[in-house]
Amino acid sequence: MKTFLCTALLGALLTVSGAAAPAPTNEPDVIAFINVTVIPMDRERVLEKHTVVVQGERIVAVGPADEVDVPEGALTIDGTGKYLLPGLAEMHGHVPPPNAPPAYTDAVLFLYAANGITTVRGMLGADNQLELREKANKGEIISPTLYLAGPSFNGNAINSPEEAVAKVRQQKAEGWNLLKIHPGLTVEEYDAMARTAHEEGIRFGGHVPADVGLMHAIEMGQETFDHLDGYVEYLMQINEAAIDEEALDELVRRTKEAGAWVVPTMALWEALYGTIDIEDLRAYDELKYMPRNQVQGWFSNYEQRLSSPQFDRAEALRIIQARMQVLQALHEGGAGILMGTDAPQLFSVPGFSLHRELERMEAAGMPPYAIIESGTRNVGVYFANEDDFGTVATGQRADLVLVNANPLDNIRHLQQRSGVMVRGRWLSEKAIQDRLTEIEVSYRDGS
Repeated sequence: MKTFLCTALLGALLTVSGAAAPAPTNEPDVIAFINVTVIPMDRERVLEKHTVVVQGERIVAVGPADEVDVPEGALTIDGTGKYLLPGLAEMHGHVPPPNAPPAYTDAVLFLYAANGITTVRGMLGADNQLELREKANKGEIISPTLYLAGPSFNGNAINSPEEAVAKVRQQKAEGWNLLKIHPGLTVEEYDAMARTAHEEGIRFGGHVPADVGLMHAIEMGQETFDHLDGYVEYLMQINEAAIDEEALDELVRRTKEAGAWVVPTMALWEALYGTIDIEDLRAYDELKYMPRNQVQGWFSNYEQRLSSPQFDRAEALRIIQARMQVLQALHEGGAGILMGTDAPQLFSVPGFSLHRELERMEAAGMPPYAIIESGTRNVGVYFANEDDFGTVATGQRADLVLVNANPLDNIRHLQQRSGVMVRGRWLSEKAIQDRLTEIEVSYRDGS
C-alpha cells in the first residue's frame, strides 16, 4: 500500500479564537512616498531622494523628487532617511483551509502582511479555498496576494496514470495556479501528471517522489523543488560519506539549464531535524501570535523527536550542513532561488519565520541583495504569467515595504519597518503593531 507523509501541517487545528481582522477602510486613491531612497531590485543599486506615486493597485510614477509631481489630494508618506523596496514573498506557505476558524485565517494572512510579505504561494490547496483567494486578491480582506496550488498529488490520492491525468485536467479547469507534488507517486503516475500539465499549461512543483528521483523530475519539467527535496538524497547516493563536489557542480548546472527553482526552507528543516536547542525555541517571541494549543503541539512533537531512540543528533547536523553546502553551490552557480519558509509549520510563525530564514540563507553564503532578490524580483519572474510585480517601477503592482535602514547593508534591517503596502493599501507600523497586539491578546485570553 502506498504511504503519504505530509510535513506541511503537523497537527490538526483545534478550535481557536481571535479578533477578526478589521474590514478594509476607504483608502486614498493616490499615495506618494516622498524623498525616499528606493531599492528598485532591478539590479543592485539605490535611488536617493526619489518620489514613488501609487494609484489604486499600481505604481504610476518613480523618479527624482524634484521631477515627479505629487497629485493634489494624495496621501504623502515622508520617506526621509528611509528605504523603499518591493514587498517580499512566501513561496512555500500555507493558507488555512475553509473549515478553519475565520479569526485564525484572518490572523495568519495578517501575520504574513505585517512582516512585509505581500505575495504567498499556498502549497496545499483545499476545496473551496479559491473563494478565499478571490477575496484576498480583490482586496476585500487584509492579505497578501495569493497564488494557490490545488489539493496534493500523492500516493494516496493517485492510484493510476489515468487518475493523474484526470486530476490535472480537473485542477486546471477549477482555476488553481499550480499542482502540488507530494511523495508516493509512481514513475508512471508522475510522468502522466507531468505530460498532461504541460499540455494543459499548468505548472507543478513541490516534493520529489522517491520512485521518480531528482534527475527525472528535472527532465520532466518540474518547476520548483521545495525544501531542496531530492538534492541531498541524490548526492548521498553518489557518496554517502561526503558530498562529491563534481556531482554537486553538475547538479547545479542541470538545475540552472532546466530553468528550475529551489525553495530552500532552511530554518524549518533545522527544526524538523531537531538541531535547534529547545530552550532557544521557547525564546521565540513570535509564538505568542499563534494559538496556544498549536504551539503546545509543536513542543510536544519536538520533545518526542529528541527523546526518540532513533534520534541521532550528529547525523541530523550532518544533513543540515549538507543542505547548507547545496544552497551555497546553487547560489554561486546562478540557479534560481525563491524565498520560502513553509509557514505555519513547526515553529515557523507566518511572516516572522521569514526573518529566521533570511539569516540561514546568509549563513549559506548569500549576500543581502541575493537574499532579497529571491523574494522580490525572482518571484516576479516566476509569476510573470500572472502579473507584474517584484520591482519598484512604473506599472508594477504596488507591493512595497518601507524600512528605516538599508537592508543591503544588513539583512536584519528588513525588520525595522515603517510600514507595508499591499496592493496599494498602506499599513503603517502603528496599525500593524495594534493589530498584532489584538492577535496576541486573543490567543492569550481565549485559547
